[in-house]
Amino acid sequence: MKKVTKDMIIRDVLALDPGCADFLINIGMHCLGCPSASGESLEMACMVHGADIDKLVNDLNDYLKDK
Repeated sequence: MKKVTKDMIIRDVLALDPGCADFLINIGMHCLGCPSASGESLEMACMVHGADIDKLVNDLNDYLKDK
């Protein structure tokens, strides 16, 4: 099973399933193709965007459960 962790790089999360982009866009991460996506962890991005990392990780893993 695919699993997301808060220390994963954004690009790696998107590589698991492109549908993960919708979750990131919904919390304000609109620059998924920018250089930060290749070096920034989900946790760092959530801090910058004021998002709840635990909720995001849970939502992504719930989504991936059915894949």
